[in-house]
Amino acid sequence: MRAAIAPLLGEPRISTALTSQLLAGEVVEVIDGRGDWVQVRGIDGYEGWTHVGYLTPSQGGEADWRWSLGCVVREAQGVVHALPLGARLAPSTDVLEGLAIPADARAPHFLMNGAAIAASAAALFSGASYLWGGVTPWGVDCSGLMQRIALLHGVTLPRDAWQQALATDAVTEDAAAAHAPSDLLFFSDRDDRRVTHVGMALGDGRMVHSALTRGGVTIERLDADDPYVARLRTQCTGVHRLRIP
Repeated sequence: MRAAIAPLLGEPRISTALTSQLLAGEVVEVIDGRGDWVQVRGIDGYEGWTHVGYLTPSQGGEADWRWSLGCVVREAQGVVHALPLGARLAPSTDVLEGLAIPADARAPHFLMNGAAIAASAAALFSGASYLWGGVTPWGVDCSGLMQRIALLHGVTLPRDAWQQALATDAVTEDAAAAHAPSDLLFFSDRDDRRVTHVGMALGDGRMVHSALTRGGVTIERLDADDPYVARLRTQCTGVHRLRIP
């Protein structure tokens, strides 16, 4: 990736809907092309269209590149720009502000347990605006938040909320139960109950999620009398547990 963030689109034109985002250092597989537009598949299997202007050939070894925790960098060519949480830094990149950690430090920094995952979800995206298709603290949707937090901790989740429901294990249907930290709560506002929203339990009856109704990432008390939270309780389709290796 040449850019800090590249849009992943539903069709090969810039005016179409954003479906997800690709971050600097991510490796994708090109599966189709139309002029300057390429259809790509990410490591999570998610497919979409992006412009060749965002891409550079893979250098190999990207899996060993440093992880941005939110930093400002200077590239080898002298360009200075910001990188969001989760982006990767090429070896020749200098960190000017913020923090980046070596790839082999990610696991000890982001422990693979429910309490650590929930703590990251509550802290690292705090204040992020809601953005359909977004995956960073610069703008994130509900399933993008879940996928990116899980990835930091070495847990693989697919991109969309309904896919995440299929990739996790159901434990209850009660949104207000005493959930374990990092349990995923799924919701639907559709008559057919297809999953349309997801949040993560923090313990103590709280949930973090990115919701358009709240303007972005917020923490809810699931037993609150707030009309929106009351509606969420009725829309809950199930509470699922992450498959933590």
